[in-house]
Amino acid sequence: MTLTFTAILLGIVEGLTEFLPVSSTGHLILATRLFGYDAAQWATFNIVIQLGAILAVIVQFWRTFWAVGAGLLKLKPVSVRFTRNVLIAFLPSAVLGLLLKHYIEALLDAPVVVAWALIIGGIAILGVEKVAKQGPLTGVAELPVVKCLGVGLAQCLAMVPGVSRSGATIMGALAMGVERRTAAEFSFFLAVPTMIGATTLELWGARHDLMAGTGAVGWGLIGIGFVVAFIVALVVIKAFMAFVSRSGFGPFAWYRIVVGALALYLLGHA
Repeated sequence: MTLTFTAILLGIVEGLTEFLPVSSTGHLILATRLFGYDAAQWATFNIVIQLGAILAVIVQFWRTFWAVGAGLLKLKPVSVRFTRNVLIAFLPSAVLGLLLKHYIEALLDAPVVVAWALIIGGIAILGVEKVAKQGPLTGVAELPVVKCLGVGLAQCLAMVPGVSRSGATIMGALAMGVERRTAAEFSFFLAVPTMIGATTLELWGARHDLMAGTGAVGWGLIGIGFVVAFIVALVVIKAFMAFVSRSGFGPFAWYRIVVGALALYLLGHA
């Protein structure tokens, strides 16, 4: 398999899974191992192409971002509350991400950890879906500060590959009584500063290899993965919102459990 074809496939995987509660990072680690590559060598690629999926969020919700930006210039209360809520939820992972960066990187080459996280996360989703009581449909700007902080703390769990950033934030919101659609949208908006921060940190750490062209995966492959992830994620976002409004998150939980168990079997740990 050529490196270009691998970059395309990984871009598809990223675009399909970034906003589903199934862990895009976990899928990328497992896919990289399945293709026979060293996951550590593809770590920068796997993180940077997530920006392609984040760009899809900005395009999909451009009206919201435009309204918030224009509102901030005029200090409109709803825009200020929206920005405040997203930043409050972003803060815990930003702090812990900096403090635990080296420990997190060590887990990026641990497919067994991914497999178990998929299974445990799937069971957790089933539990939350069963007991959570949905509140009324509301906007992100109307969420209380304490719930936003709770979602931010839940996002920190996703530092373990396989947990799923979107899964942790959405389930954290549901557990606190946030309505499904609002929980999903908040997860999308929170992904923007979170992934921009993670990508910036990763690019800074790998800047010498990337500039010198000595890394195993260069800018060309990263660019391919970025574009593919953007196109696929653009389609997935709208379909995901429609699906969870009708069917909830249970199907994703069972998918996680099956994929995690299959991964353990293939890795020889069943």
